[in-house]
Amino acid sequence: MAGTFPHPSRRSFLKAGLIGTLALTTAGGIYRVLQPSVASTRFILDDKARSALTAIAPVMIGNVDAALADRDRAVSLVSEAIAGLPLTTQKEIQDLFALLTLGPTRRFLAGVPDEWDKARPEDVAAFLQSWRHSRIGLLQTAYHALHDLIIGPWYADASNWASIGYPGPLKELS
Repeated sequence: MAGTFPHPSRRSFLKAGLIGTLALTTAGGIYRVLQPSVASTRFILDDKARSALTAIAPVMIGNVDAALADRDRAVSLVSEAIAGLPLTTQKEIQDLFALLTLGPTRRFLAGVPDEWDKARPEDVAAFLQSWRHSRIGLLQTAYHALHDLIIGPWYADASNWASIGYPGPLKELS
């Protein structure tokens, strides 16, 4: 039958999961070596991570045509959210951004050929959907982490409520 794919064996599924785990761990280690100032302290978004978020956030939010100020605000909201997380979680986020910003892993695992500041919204959307529906649990988890990091702070910000028709919390009648 055309268009159908054979089901992967359990062995190939385990191999893919192991390869993904090794890639994430390696990318995180390389990132920490190249960025020693953030390796031992709280994770602060560097320029490459900010560039990735600037490309990913509007696609994730559903507003690809967002003004640069809105993109910067989304990145700031994510940065503030990360700062409030435990250090161990911040290290995991650092590994995720290392994976997304290193050229080979960005190309191989995310399928985004260009640097994030040159990434087309269609490529970013395709990458997000491929991770969202991936058979590799680690990539699905990474997608959900990105989703929660971007969507949560964005819609928690009261200035964005009007854009989705949310009038705000109910007022108590006196």
